Amino acid sequence: MNTADYRPHHSSHHSSNHSASHPARKTGADTGRRAKAPVVERIAGWSVRHRVAVVIGWLVLVVAAFMAGQKLGVANTNAYDPGQAGQAERVLNEPGVQQPASESVLIKARSAAGTFASDPQLRQAAQQVVTALRGLPGAAADIRSPLTTPGLTSGNAALVTFNVAGNPGNDDQAVVPALNAVAAVQAKYPGLTVAEAGGASVDRATGAQASQDFRKAEVTSVPVSLGLLLLAFGALIAAGIPLLLAGTCVISAISLLAVLSRLVPISSTTSSIVLLVGMAVGIDYSLFYLRRVREERTAGATTAEALRTAARTSGRAIVAAGLTVIACMAGLFVTGFQVFYGVALGTIAVVGIAVLGSLTFLPALLALLGTATDRARVPFLGRRQATARPSRLWRAVVTAVTRRPLVLGGLAAAALLALAVPLLSLHLEDPGIDSLPASVPVVRTLDAIQAAFPGGPAPAEVVVTGNGLSGPQFGHALTALNGAVAASHGALREPVTTAALAGGRVMVVSVPLAGSASDATSNSALITLRDHVLPATIGKVPGISYAVGGQTASSLDVNHQLGVTAPLVFALVALLAFVLLLITFRSLAIPALSILLNLLSVGAAFGLMTLVFQHGLGHGLLGFTPYGGIVPWLPLFMFVLLFGLSMDYHVFILSRIAELRGRGASPRAAVIDGISSSAGVVTSAAAIMVAVFSIFATLGEIEFQLFGVTMAAAVLIDATIVRGVLLPAGLSLLGDRAWRAPGRRGRARAAGPAGAALERQVAPGPVRPMTQH
Repeated sequence: MNTADYRPHHSSHHSSNHSASHPARKTGADTGRRAKAPVVERIAGWSVRHRVAVVIGWLVLVVAAFMAGQKLGVANTNAYDPGQAGQAERVLNEPGVQQPASESVLIKARSAAGTFASDPQLRQAAQQVVTALRGLPGAAADIRSPLTTPGLTSGNAALVTFNVAGNPGNDDQAVVPALNAVAAVQAKYPGLTVAEAGGASVDRATGAQASQDFRKAEVTSVPVSLGLLLLAFGALIAAGIPLLLAGTCVISAISLLAVLSRLVPISSTTSSIVLLVGMAVGIDYSLFYLRRVREERTAGATTAEALRTAARTSGRAIVAAGLTVIACMAGLFVTGFQVFYGVALGTIAVVGIAVLGSLTFLPALLALLGTATDRARVPFLGRRQATARPSRLWRAVVTAVTRRPLVLGGLAAAALLALAVPLLSLHLEDPGIDSLPASVPVVRTLDAIQAAFPGGPAPAEVVVTGNGLSGPQFGHALTALNGAVAASHGALREPVTTAALAGGRVMVVSVPLAGSASDATSNSALITLRDHVLPATIGKVPGISYAVGGQTASSLDVNHQLGVTAPLVFALVALLAFVLLLITFRSLAIPALSILLNLLSVGAAFGLMTLVFQHGLGHGLLGFTPYGGIVPWLPLFMFVLLFGLSMDYHVFILSRIAELRGRGASPRAAVIDGISSSAGVVTSAAAIMVAVFSIFATLGEIEFQLFGVTMAAAVLIDATIVRGVLLPAGLSLLGDRAWRAPGRRGRARAAGPAGAALERQVAPGPVRPMTQH
């Protein structure tokens, strides 16, 4: 194809007719008009004129980012909880203070008959475990045997305990020889249970599960996406283009995590979320662009003209949608949760790269391929799919809705509100070991240890630092603390134990709490300890400071921080989305309607999340064990992400409607034609996003399952009920008022880049029939 004359201008597709009607097109006045061409169109024009350099340069940059990321590696930076629990974690993770992980080996008879004292096989197995561990000084230290230490036997079960030797930061690797030694003893005694569990083995199992989940998502998402893209485009080359853009964006962003990890904590979950979001937005943006190019070519435009129109319309929509996602994700930085920072930066990076690729690499690649994008067609499907046509189904649905917007819109809104009702019972709680599937050996071992050696909840840990820990005042304070615990009427339990760390510079005072560690009783006991007991005892010792950590403290502090910052995040995200949509469409009603519909769809998806993962509806089908709560950080993160991603569809659809309004269509005709003409690309994009999110519902960790199910449900609701019923109903009820610019009382005009700009750009050219859109 000849693209040497690609210049950003404001003609319609049939530039020859436009020139004939307006012979002054190449005058100085027109030069001024060209200078006002949209930035996205000028960027796309430059990329098309230098298409070979742009395509090669993009691929070279991706390879360079990948190699740099591999060389740097992701730094291991801890993320700490907010509040006192986070302060305690920081102290305990300081060099010289950090303690080795403790491990327990369970030796248990499979029959309930007999005891450890009366079963010689149990005692022999225990002795062999102890002997094997003593032969591994680089893996095990401080070994305690049930044969010599009281309290390590219970009925037909016994425990061998030890600490993992070596650097505490590398305990998940250092524990491997011990795990192998225990497995060897188990092989010698098939009639017994000989299994190990503890902090290091749980860390190792969690890391292995996360790696396995990431590989599964990586391997599964590509063929699933390719299959759906083949159905959408009917041609192998066209289907491969979105995957190429999405894949290069994901590779680049994940590689950049190596740099970002030097600035913020990057968890094992971050790469999986970047993969998921990158595949979703990369494919979405490519679909928007490529389908518009196909649509324009079907209408008779050349590839160069089609690329101009796609840049001016879909390109603008992509920029608006991408900036909205980025702005929404930026809201996570005000939460105070360090765990959000890496995920937010990774998501912002992959979305920003996808937008940049859509403006440069994508038009350059399409210019390079020309009509070859429609080659390698799928038999019986390719010819039909190569021609972009409005959807008859969605035209019929939207037509019916616009005739009775109040009734049908009200029914749809009522259904989503009913689905959101379970959200009122939302309970945030960290899953702990329940995060892993019950089939993981270390989970079964921990459950068996808890059953054989039942104990109370993890105690509150008062981490004390300062210079007076060995003085008499601190000793008197500990005595007073014991007295206060005894007088707490059961809220605080005995015994209170102490452990000196780092040569006496740090003291950990463990105070058992009433309750189950995560219920109201435990929270009340913790508040009593923090607000009354400690200030009256340890808090009176000069020269020391303390922070209360532990499981209960961590959960309470996280929930408190969420309660304080979540409303701020919601308001900030809604405000940023409103401002961006206001700038994009120059209307007050459009952003208000979009935000309201987003809240409805997110609320319905969160209600379903609560019903499934907290109350356990259908948990057998998904293969997880409900623990009565929702992972604390996920709802806030998903709200922000969904609020941004749902704008993809809203901006794209609203841009098409505004474009038709700018061409003179009535409000009702613009809604019907805009939604039906964009139905193909929106349905394809939503189907791919739902499929990719659903892959995460099949993974092992409950965080991924919760994320996948909720996101898939939200996208499905947004692409069907919201797009097909609520949006056209709302626009029909608003009529011309939907597109009225702020402060204007006269007749509304099309707003935003697809409206006000198109009034200038499209009006002089010929208007094609609406059915071709």
